[in-house]
Amino acid sequence: MENKSVGWLIIGIAIAVGIIVLIFNYSLRDLSGEICSHGTSCTMYQTVSTQMWMSLSIVAIIFVIGLVIMFQKPKEKIIIKKIKEKKKKIDRSKLDKDEKKVIDLLLNEGKAVFQADLMEKLEIGKVKTTRLLDKLEAKQLIERKRRGMNNIVVLRD
Repeated sequence: MENKSVGWLIIGIAIAVGIIVLIFNYSLRDLSGEICSHGTSCTMYQTVSTQMWMSLSIVAIIFVIGLVIMFQKPKEKIIIKKIKEKKKKIDRSKLDKDEKKVIDLLLNEGKAVFQADLMEKLEIGKVKTTRLLDKLEAKQLIERKRRGMNNIVVLRD
């Protein structure tokens, strides 16, 4: 709901409650006039009068809150849109057979593998693995992240 609508709603409620308070207090005043034999000097008249002014002041406060809300400028909504990037398909035609093996292994293993595990699964040496990963990193297909004494090879999105 907009602030203006909420403000009108609160003002309407305040007016309705004010009318109910006035009707109730006039009824109490009539009732106390019939019961009390002292006239207007009876303490019941003073109590009814005090109660009426306190009730009307609470209604006035609610009315003012409605006015404040109605004329208050609504806060601006911040809309954040997430832009989905199109996933690049890996062009395998420009890769040699060892590079294709690395990409296939990463896709099968969930896009991340320790470099040592990659060496074992491809059955190649440390130097060849490093050079192979350097080439793939230069083509921006993978990324190596340091984890303690090991590297994790991650397939880029």
